[in-house]
Amino acid sequence: MRYFNIAGPCNSTDHYMIDAATRLQGVEQLIDHKQYFVIHAARQSGKTTYLKDLVNRLNADGQYYALWCSLESAQNVAEPETGIPEIVRNIKDKLDDTDIPHRTDFAKDADYENFTGVLKSSLKQFCKLLDKPLVILFDEADCLSEGTLIAFLRQLRDGYNSRPEQAFVHSVALVGMRDIRDYKVQIRPDRKSLGSASPFNIVTKSLTLQNFTKDETVQLYMQHTGETGQVFEEDAIELVWEQTQGQPWLVNAIAREVIVEILQSDCTKPVTAELAGEAIQNIILNRPTHIDSLLERLKEDRVRKIIEPVILGEGFIDRDSDDFLYTGDLGLIRVVNGRIEPANPIYAEVIVRKLSSNMQGELQNPKYPYQLPRYLNDGRIDMNFLMRDFQQFWHANSDIWLDKFGEYPEAAPHLVMMAFLQRVVNGGGQIIRDMASGKGRLDLCLIYENRKYPIELKIRYGDKYLEEGLVQTARYMDLHCCNEGWMVVFDRRTTVKWEDKLYFKKETVDGKTVAVVGV
Repeated sequence: MRYFNIAGPCNSTDHYMIDAATRLQGVEQLIDHKQYFVIHAARQSGKTTYLKDLVNRLNADGQYYALWCSLESAQNVAEPETGIPEIVRNIKDKLDDTDIPHRTDFAKDADYENFTGVLKSSLKQFCKLLDKPLVILFDEADCLSEGTLIAFLRQLRDGYNSRPEQAFVHSVALVGMRDIRDYKVQIRPDRKSLGSASPFNIVTKSLTLQNFTKDETVQLYMQHTGETGQVFEEDAIELVWEQTQGQPWLVNAIAREVIVEILQSDCTKPVTAELAGEAIQNIILNRPTHIDSLLERLKEDRVRKIIEPVILGEGFIDRDSDDFLYTGDLGLIRVVNGRIEPANPIYAEVIVRKLSSNMQGELQNPKYPYQLPRYLNDGRIDMNFLMRDFQQFWHANSDIWLDKFGEYPEAAPHLVMMAFLQRVVNGGGQIIRDMASGKGRLDLCLIYENRKYPIELKIRYGDKYLEEGLVQTARYMDLHCCNEGWMVVFDRRTTVKWEDKLYFKKETVDGKTVAVVGV
């Protein structure tokens, strides 16, 4: 029986999978035209699966000899005198696993001390021996750094430029999470990237492996249904699609969590939306390696520059910057209707939980009474009581917690508020977060027992914050069909006394009641 794979490349014998070739068009044409190019996509989105499938297809067609070679073993080897020989040995090892003729002659008499030319000369001599053009797909190419990266790229460029007078690799793909312009090196202390593609200015095109479409998500799940009879209900598929936006690892992980962990491989039971929701929460709480690796990037300053304005809903983001493109290549963000937002709701949730995790842990201290039963009144959450509690908490603890969000200082108030609310709903319920740049606020909706409590978070800027905020809150309330909402206004002015910052008043907008909470 095949299964949903969440570790390593997929193959159609063991795993349910979508034909990798359908997710990336135009590669074969680039190869036919002898081009060197880049393929980049987020972590665990199917790059290696695609590459191995492509190698098999190219070798089966008989026009080329194709080789897949991972450069992961040379990761962070900055010195080219060590890194380049490692790359040559990697190629030799991978050739040994193929049927390519003369494979034992590759780098047979290589002079590894000549690290500035041994890669080029080894490939040149090997290509002379072959009766068909050689195609090499270098996986994990963006893990190379500093001198090793520069020496690697320069030798490929020199070999490329020597064609057709001299034999050399017919076509090369550099594959990784990042585009060529963001291959990080430290050529000089004041430079953090190559800037342009130089010294690899022979790159013809940069391609991106797309997420699953909704139809492909359905097709993947239907493979399981066809083999086992277990049905994915329509609402379950809709929830998975909405929460993952087709991110391949997440799509597979949710299905596996339901079938293997929750249902214990009992295929007689259908996969419902309720089970899919439970699986999503398990993945968020368990933070598997895929999620953890992604969240580690939040510590990087260049990622913070993009994610912080997304959390706040305001602040300038330069979409032409390397930082923006890099964060997108990591798979953390997407652009929807002109606004930048987390790549999918699951990532949005884990980003907030990661950044506020220390505070959530601190709130487990028994000295903090902020738990759901405290705020329940006839089955409803007394939001006015909750908001007044938060005012007191913020007054007493804001100085302490603002210092603890050193990497995300501007977003600290929003993160504290969300951690406070998370502490409350851990007893039941959920929080929907609507994060996107350019909105001028962060929208939250607390849900408990099928009742919705819309909340808007704003930083006070200027004198028009109230008028603007009331209109925004009313619109958000319309979205959730609510007649009562709450607008929390953080006043970060140091010249204003606390007694002037803390207020609670109700306003009416288009017949709706908005409680304005000053903190």
